[in-house]
Formats: sequence, structure tokens, C-alpha cells
Amino acid sequence: MSDQPRRPRKPAKPYRRPRKDPVRVLAFEALRAVDERDAYANLVLPPLLRKAREDGDFDARDAALATELVYGTLRRQGTYDAVIAACVDRPLREVDPPVLDVLSLGAHQLLGTRIPTHAAVSASVELARVVLGDGRAKFVNAVLRKIAQDDLDGWLERVAPPYDADPEDHLAVVHSHPRWVVSALWDSLGGGRDGIEDLLRADNERPEVTLVARPGRATTAELLDEEAAVPGRWSPHAVRLAEGGEPGAIAAVAEGRAGVQDEGSQLVALALANAPVEGRDRMWLDGCAGPGGKAALLGALAAERGAVLLASEKQPHRAGLVARALAGNPGPYQVVAADGTRPPWRPGSFDRVLVDVPCTGLGALRRRPEARWRRRPEDLEGFAPLQRGLLRTALESVRVGGVVGYATCSPHLAETRAVVADLLRQFPDADLIDARPLLPGVPDLGEGPDVQLWPHVHGTDAMYLALFRRTG
Repeated sequence: MSDQPRRPRKPAKPYRRPRKDPVRVLAFEALRAVDERDAYANLVLPPLLRKAREDGDFDARDAALATELVYGTLRRQGTYDAVIAACVDRPLREVDPPVLDVLSLGAHQLLGTRIPTHAAVSASVELARVVLGDGRAKFVNAVLRKIAQDDLDGWLERVAPPYDADPEDHLAVVHSHPRWVVSALWDSLGGGRDGIEDLLRADNERPEVTLVARPGRATTAELLDEEAAVPGRWSPHAVRLAEGGEPGAIAAVAEGRAGVQDEGSQLVALALANAPVEGRDRMWLDGCAGPGGKAALLGALAAERGAVLLASEKQPHRAGLVARALAGNPGPYQVVAADGTRPPWRPGSFDRVLVDVPCTGLGALRRRPEARWRRRPEDLEGFAPLQRGLLRTALESVRVGGVVGYATCSPHLAETRAVVADLLRQFPDADLIDARPLLPGVPDLGEGPDVQLWPHVHGTDAMYLALFRRTG
């Protein structure tokens, strides 16, 4: 045996079990549900957050961070895809979707939040180890370190086409909207560059939570007693939770006397309720009532005047949601599951009719950011016959002298003015009413007689409303 001492061994690197980060794991799970099941984040996230709180894993700050990670990543997905594509050596379609979700979460932390660079990278790599394994975590680490070499403005200069060369493609990358959506919104605005950029920016902002105090059941004064509650901008029944908050924790909301409802949606219902009718005013119809927000407000307004509301919804499970929203209404109402294009009621039965038709939802991209990536131009062709059929039935269902409101949460001209123009040609016994005076105090409503609301102008979803009077 040699007299020389043995060379001391370098201590083996201890195995380090990946540390589970409940906030980022939950955000990843929500993104996977959106991707794999075509789920909506506003439906997936609340139960995940509720369970995390019940399990003791989350406090309010954790919930706020998880919410920002999910919604921020979905809103800026197009921009982040362009940045990630510049940092990988293969087409994005060849990157496994779970890996891409982790990379997108990491990109949002690096480029869209104030999280320090080292923390954003290390937390994302730890997440990758937990949900993907060590091998793919190394890939995530390499890509995120490349992304971390520049800020968002720097990356946009590199990956966005020049505005002068292709304005729509430039705006699509910079503001994270599909090119066809940028084009459609620009056509609907009919204005210059400032208007479209303001709208696209507004689509990427987190909207305030807006409540409605249902008349006869709750008051705005009651809701304004809540912390950080401020009056609505336009609707006399609206209250905004300026700093977020949990609506379900408010007694009036939990009891169904108030609800969560965008102010644009409230204005549509109020305009229909306040439009002058000739003669009696006893029977109201909500012909596309699910999930029940407008029906609950219309039911309360009808009750104040001694009128009856019939709320119709084709899908039975959505009809159940309508019934839940209307439960406790102070006046008489009825909920039916019926096809609005082949209704069970007789023509001319109603004094007021609202049809808030199914649509692409391009007016609510603030609330459902994933919708911009799911919709395709060909979807418009699928909705067109239904929208026209529902409006035709609504015009047949109202009596002479009564009013019909056609509403949709889309500013796309194919879903708004094109539908109205077609039905006016097919239905000569109807005239358009100027809807603008029925939204008192609301500015910038255009030339009329229809109304288009905008997130960047009115702070609402991009709701559209046209009002008709049956003349014969």
C-alpha cells in the first residue's frame, strides 16, 4: 500500500428534489386545461384557486399572482410565440405543447411582469423539472436565458415586421392579436392608427369587475359599502370593484340580489327596457337568455312595471343557469328551454324582445383572451345563419308597435351591421330606432341609429345594439 495519502474525493453533488411551486404549478395546470380541453380560463381558474385556498397552499397574493400569470400569458401569447420562435432551433409546432406552456409562462414573467430576471428563470426551470422532467428543464433553461437578454421593447423591434411594410402584421405581433382580428377590428373602427392601437391595448388590459344591483332586490348604495367599490360609469345600476376583489364574498352577490355583469351588457338591457312602445307593455322576451345576466336585469325591470318576462334558452343546462339567475325575482317570470329559431310561442306575443345572439365573442377579448386564438374567419359563416334566424324570429315574435333589440358581443361588421341590413331587406315591416338617446350620458356613440361600445372608449366590452320597431 502506498504511503501517499489518498487524494480526497470531491463530494458527490446531492440529489435535489424539484421544489414544487404551487402558484406556478396551478398556472400551468390552467393553461393545459385551456389548451387540451378548449376550456375558458375564467371557468377553469376559479375552482383551482378555491381548492388551493381550501388546501392552505394559497393566500390572496398567491391567487393574484396565479391569475396574472394565466391571463397575462394568454393575452400576450402571440407576442411570446414570436419571441420564443426566435430562440429555438425548430418550428414552434414541433415543440411539445406542455413545454411551450412553460416557456410562455417564463416569457411572461421576464417580459410582462416586474419579477426579477433570475427569479423568473429559476422559478420557470423548477416548474419544468416538476411538470416535465430534468431533460426538458434544460431546454427551458436555455431558451429562457436567451429571452432574458432583452426586454419586451427590444424583442418587438427584432420580431415584429416594420409598420410601413405591413401595418396589420406589425400590430398583430406587437399587440398579440391574430392578423385577421386586427383587420376586422380596424374595419369596424373605421379610423386611423391611434384608434386601432388604443383598442388592441385595451384588449390586453385586465378589466375591472363590474357588479349590477338588480332593481327591487339590491341597491348600488349597498354595493358601494364594499371596500374599493366605486360607481359605474354609465349604468345607474353598476358598481365597479376598482381593485379587484372576490364578488362571491359580497352578500348581495352570494344571495343573487346582485350579479357580475359588464356595464355594456347592462346598457343593452336598459336601452331595450327604456325604448318607447306603442300601447300595452306587459310581455317581455329574452330570446337567447343564457347564462342569465341580462335576463335577471330585464326581469327586475319588468317587475317594476308589472310586466312578465319569458326567458328562453336552447341548451337545457344553460336554461338552468338562467333559472338560477332569476330565482327570487320580485315579479312573475318563466324560463323555457326552446330553440329561438323555432319557438313554441305565437307570433306577435310580446311587447319587447331581446336577442343577444351567439357570436365570435371578439368584443370580450379582455375577459376571454384565449378566444382570439381559437376563432377563425370561417367561424363567421357558421354564426351567420343562426344570427339572422334569431333576429327574424324576434321580429316575428313582437307585436306591431313593439320593439326588438339585436345585441352581440362582437364588433365585427359581419355580425353587426351586415345582419341588420339583411333583415331590414327581408322584413320591410320594421324600422330602426335611434338607440343613442336610450344610453343617456354615454359619449361617442357614433352616427347611429345603432350603437357600438368599445373597451378603449367606454371601458366596456365591445357590445353592439340595434333597436327595431315593428310597424306592420
